[in-house]
Amino acid sequence: MGKLRISVVQRRGFTLLEMLVVLVIIGLLAGLVGPRLFGNVDKSKVTSATTQVKMLRGAVENLRLDIGRYPTVEEGLNLLSKPPADPALASRWRGPYLEDALPLDPWNNAYQYAVPGQGGQGFALYSFGADGQRGGEGDAKDIGILPVQ
Repeated sequence: MGKLRISVVQRRGFTLLEMLVVLVIIGLLAGLVGPRLFGNVDKSKVTSATTQVKMLRGAVENLRLDIGRYPTVEEGLNLLSKPPADPALASRWRGPYLEDALPLDPWNNAYQYAVPGQGGQGFALYSFGADGQRGGEGDAKDIGILPVQ
């Protein structure tokens, strides 16, 4: 019978230089792709705020159909989850008009409510945007049904 030969292959690891080259390449890729990904996060917050304003607008319109008027500034959006103090209105209130608690905007600020809105709207419902202040541009622009200036 023939002899069985066992060959031993010597494996060598990566050198420090090879590891540094790989880390530099990964760093360059992250530097190119990272800003684009973070830009999409900001865009998604604007989209989310727009969607939430539309949802809240629908709830306010349903409330108006039930009680016959929009909430006052003092009642605000809280009227979507709590009946009005006036017994005549409370008997027509069919809420709560939201499944969950009143949401905050994507930047963790309360949505703004005012009466009246621009362009003949009965109310204004909006977010101040990323900066949390009136006005602004880009991601800091006010989003929603804006108030009369």
